[in-house]
Amino acid sequence: MDHADLVIQDVDVADGSGAPTYRADVAVKGGRIVAIVQEAAAAGCQRPRGTRELDAEGLVLAPGFIDMHAHSDLALLRDPDHSAKAAQGVTLEVIGQDGLSYAPVDDRTLAEVRRTITGWNGHGDDIDFTWRSVGEYLDRLDHGFDGEGIAVNAAYLVPQGTVRMLAVGWEDREATPQELARMRQLVADGLREGAVGMSSGLTYTPGMYARDAELTALCRVVAEHGGYYCPHHRSYGAGALEAYEEMVTLAREAGCPLHLAHATMNFGVNEGKAPDLLALLDKALAEGADITLDTYPYTPGCTTLVAMLPSWAGEGGPEAVLARLRDDATAERVRHHMEVVGADGCHGVPIAWDTIEISGVSEPGLGSYVGRTVQESADLRGEAPWTTARRLLVEDRLGPTILQHVGHEENVRAIMRHRVHTGGSDGILHGSKPHPRAYGTFPHYLGRYVRELGVLSLEECVARLTGRPAARLRLPDRGLVREGYRADLVLFDPATVAAGSTFAAPRTLPTGIPHVLIDGRFVVEDGRRTDVLAGRAVRRTA
Repeated sequence: MDHADLVIQDVDVADGSGAPTYRADVAVKGGRIVAIVQEAAAAGCQRPRGTRELDAEGLVLAPGFIDMHAHSDLALLRDPDHSAKAAQGVTLEVIGQDGLSYAPVDDRTLAEVRRTITGWNGHGDDIDFTWRSVGEYLDRLDHGFDGEGIAVNAAYLVPQGTVRMLAVGWEDREATPQELARMRQLVADGLREGAVGMSSGLTYTPGMYARDAELTALCRVVAEHGGYYCPHHRSYGAGALEAYEEMVTLAREAGCPLHLAHATMNFGVNEGKAPDLLALLDKALAEGADITLDTYPYTPGCTTLVAMLPSWAGEGGPEAVLARLRDDATAERVRHHMEVVGADGCHGVPIAWDTIEISGVSEPGLGSYVGRTVQESADLRGEAPWTTARRLLVEDRLGPTILQHVGHEENVRAIMRHRVHTGGSDGILHGSKPHPRAYGTFPHYLGRYVRELGVLSLEECVARLTGRPAARLRLPDRGLVREGYRADLVLFDPATVAAGSTFAAPRTLPTGIPHVLIDGRFVVEDGRRTDVLAGRAVRRTA
């Protein structure tokens, strides 16, 4: 063979298929894998030679990890380093999640969505929002920093809530036929321009106002264009099983592949109930449904404080929410729904303020709330927790992010073992104390759940982080270590790989991942982030 750019020598290959690991030399040239010479065959042929030869004894070579649920929509344009993901071995993120992102938009909708998800991504004052369509946003990612690209690759889901915001507005009602036709056109345009599917956030306004018939009609468009539907469904608490079943039924009726976002069974009502969810999925799979899911390997969730409000409080958009919170009588109605009834924003479960930890605020003067639960801050102030939460929402203009401590370890492990499982961080990078999953999901899988607990074998875990996500995304040349495939690769030490991030120090980078390559170029080398910007938008293939 021709002289390679790089030969990774004496490495243990976990190829992303789930097959047993094998020893090999792997040669890379022109951004692709050009040769794999297994140890067993090496005696009968010449070892590949390269301009650079890397001794990888003791390391595992895997395809680059694919984060199936990421919130780096602005971070990719804000931070050329982006070590939060690059240092984990992530080479591709799927963004546009939970039905809310920044394309397609017009000027009005862009302002509204920026306000709505400030807690996820910041307000974006440091971003030049030159795009309006999905295609223009993907082009912006391609251009990245001074035309050099971005830190890691990114695929995009058309956000159904943003589409509804654009076509219908913030009203809780059925779409008219004309509005539905426009939404179908917006989704079709986004998919033609390169999106890989459509997301929903059915506990977030305004996407949650969509009825099943509307969602089914949009999913038919997604299916026609070869994409998949990725819903954050209507409940992860009370009514969770019914909400999962609703999505399975809807997707099957539309003939659309289904990928269940951050598939968890949370709150006290669902303790030990993961087997019920898995039985539901097994039945649907046996009947021919096309279903996958993703999870993060932690028990707490992460979202915005405003998301906990009942849906009626969100009608009309961010300014209407603030007006309701400022009005004492209306705010009391909100409190009653949250604390007594169980707001749909809080998954139908009465809110427990001692489980709601403030993880980030937009106003620096409110920083003392960060790292404390709402209950703790209220106790310090000698007031009711709703008084504290209400003040935070108003003074931070709906900006606070939260950790929600409502998960169950046995449910996390059971769902993780299921054959259609993939990995997703759901990592919110904004805020002074983010969830550690943003910086630690992938090494935490390998260190905690493979090496320490043995919940998954190394080979099976790698497949769930690489080959299986690539198959869902219909990527023909990513996700496996194969000749001809793109050289998006990660090398890690199975004996030491671990998440450095903790709840106390959430931005600590992982250990045991010395090298990460995208397109054959070192994004991380000898444990340090390089200045390489090899990431691009990964568009849907036919």
